[in-house]
Amino acid sequence: MSNFWSAWIIVLTLPVLIGCALLLKWNLTNHVGVPEDSTTGHEVDGIEEINNPLPRWWTYMFVLTLVWSVYYLAAYPGLGKWQGFLGWTSSNQGIKSLEESRLAVEKAKAEGLNVQLDREVFKADEVYGPVFQQFAQRDVLDLAYDDEAIKIGQRLFLQNCALCHGSDARGQQGFPNLTDNDWLYGGTPDKIKETLLYGRKAAMPGWIDALGEQGVKEMTAYVLSLSGRSVNEREAEAGKAKFALCAACHGADGKGSLAHNLPFGAPNLTDNIWLYGGSAAAVEETLTKGRYGVMPAFEQTLGKDKVHILTAYVYRLAHPEPTTTAQ
Repeated sequence: MSNFWSAWIIVLTLPVLIGCALLLKWNLTNHVGVPEDSTTGHEVDGIEEINNPLPRWWTYMFVLTLVWSVYYLAAYPGLGKWQGFLGWTSSNQGIKSLEESRLAVEKAKAEGLNVQLDREVFKADEVYGPVFQQFAQRDVLDLAYDDEAIKIGQRLFLQNCALCHGSDARGQQGFPNLTDNDWLYGGTPDKIKETLLYGRKAAMPGWIDALGEQGVKEMTAYVLSLSGRSVNEREAEAGKAKFALCAACHGADGKGSLAHNLPFGAPNLTDNIWLYGGSAAAVEETLTKGRYGVMPAFEQTLGKDKVHILTAYVYRLAHPEPTTTAQ
């Protein structure tokens, strides 16, 4: 906060408190000239005006409010740049990365700083940590069909994953549907946990420099033809001749890296499931500019125990009923 805004807050706050105190003092003084509880001599339609003092209960509450206001402004941040004599803060400020957050938490703990968010997190870990540990000892396939574990996994999903994948986990453009059993890196419990722990970074390069505008149109036609779409056959045939550029990741048959046990996460181009849109314009845009999706890692933010439970929930989304083997 700049010095100007700090001074502005102080100028607005302190005079108001002082003004309220002076107003109360003025109202507690008898300015009428007659004793309290006596008539002032004014009468309208038979109703006399009485010089009544302020009710004691109201006066005491007003005084307590002023005292509490002064204490609060002195004890807690809020009065400009003043941080309060209690050293309280809602959270570690100015954090821009997970590493900075971790260091700030360690520093606050070592120095005994009163950081509200840190205290709440420590308390939650004490209370719920053993619960997560207990569930983490069990197999993912077992947890996936345990109603209590799924309730916990759903809460973790809504708090950490729903922003991108939606509250129903059906995804949106650029974020995969987790309920259709179509996986870029594998849908087994181990692969799902690996994705959640370490994240994923996709890298689909743009091909405009290598193919040119006409080449991109031809490649678009061929890619769409792989999923049975009606396209310009001449352009598709020309695109097929250039598909070797894509085969290293998607495979010569276009079925994607998962079908060929490749680590790239390249999607299946033959199933008509499109992460960024399956229209000719969307595919052409993908080929022209490339795609660089990022799935964040949750090992540091959630920890392995919570990720284990979340893995069970994500697996359950694509497998509503128990199966003898993982897909």
